Amino acid sequence: MTPSRPPLAQAQSLDDDPKRWVMLALVSAGMLLSLSAWMTATAIGPELQVRWSLTSTQVGWLTTVVQLGFVLGTAAAALLNLADVVSSRSYFAASAALAAAANAALLLVPSFSLALVARFATGVFLAGVYPPGMKMISTWFRSARGFAIGTVVGALTVGKATPYLLKALGGPSVTAVVGGASVGGIVAALLIATAYKEGPYPFPKRAFEWDRVLRLVRHRETMLATGGYLGHMWELYAMWTWVPVFLAAAAGENVPHAWVDLAAFGAIAIGGLGCVWGGAAADRMGRTKVVNVAMVVSGVCCVAVGFAFSAPFPVLVLLTWVWGFFVVADSAQFSAVVTEVAPPDSVGTALMLQTSLGFLLTMVTIQAVPVVAELVGWRWAFAFLALGPVAGIASMLRLARVQSHAQG
Repeated sequence: MTPSRPPLAQAQSLDDDPKRWVMLALVSAGMLLSLSAWMTATAIGPELQVRWSLTSTQVGWLTTVVQLGFVLGTAAAALLNLADVVSSRSYFAASAALAAAANAALLLVPSFSLALVARFATGVFLAGVYPPGMKMISTWFRSARGFAIGTVVGALTVGKATPYLLKALGGPSVTAVVGGASVGGIVAALLIATAYKEGPYPFPKRAFEWDRVLRLVRHRETMLATGGYLGHMWELYAMWTWVPVFLAAAAGENVPHAWVDLAAFGAIAIGGLGCVWGGAAADRMGRTKVVNVAMVVSGVCCVAVGFAFSAPFPVLVLLTWVWGFFVVADSAQFSAVVTEVAPPDSVGTALMLQTSLGFLLTMVTIQAVPVVAELVGWRWAFAFLALGPVAGIASMLRLARVQSHAQG
């Protein structure tokens, strides 16, 4: 029998359950540790480029193929309704362990082609970590759901930046970066498998349905929220992937490599604070307003970093950190909107669909940035990314009008 949600009279007391903060810390830690595997090959791209004599386009594929694996993993999970019919705890833990193993394979592969296979598998398995993690923490939070999901995505953001920190601290060591991330993934799997418990707001479970995805595609509010997410994703991963190269190009030989790695780590990791701010602000001000503010600022930064390219390096770093704060501050709120507007029995599948489409789009811009850089130089390589926030804002404004009309 599917457990029902508690009546409104009990909602406040359940929202005050102190265990929810323990679970938020647990899921956030699991997300940070497991997602550190995402950008390991990106962080050590220069070392792998020398090892296998790669072009800049091939280096880009070390990230793009993770996106491809994630897209196929989430698409398959959406079609099979896995996030709505399988225990989230088991799904997360097994996926984190498998992603850690696939990431560790990067230490063993002798060629670029096999490295792509290992990275693809990493993306496939991480598809079982990211969306289920957001659904898991949503079962513990109702009144502060934006803050909770923002914190989880913030932890994810720091996790994706961690390989750059490992590299800055341990030097350009493939073993330190890849091995450290894989150990983190195993710890994440053990934490979730042994300590996570479902919260007082479980989503109803339903049997497998082939047409669940088609019903979501026809659900207006879900697709408008997804449209905003697509505009956000057009920009996000291209920035995360190439901002280290952008900073290195601006620094030239005047700045030590370790400083560039720390600057790149900061530009990505500061997004963790952005996510927490975005969640807290969205719970107070409304999600549409917060995501639109974040997209305006990040869209401006896409162009502004070009004007600051020749400025003193600390000035450029500060601007990229502002960009890094806002470029992901809205990310969790698109997911929070989906948990609120999608049919309750399809929330897991809706999150899978949203992330699958978003990460599919990132493959275009990740590969496009170095092509643009070859044409106009690194100074203006990011300017075209501003198109994403423009489209995302338009979609979210449309969602606000639809919701206002429905309420009025």
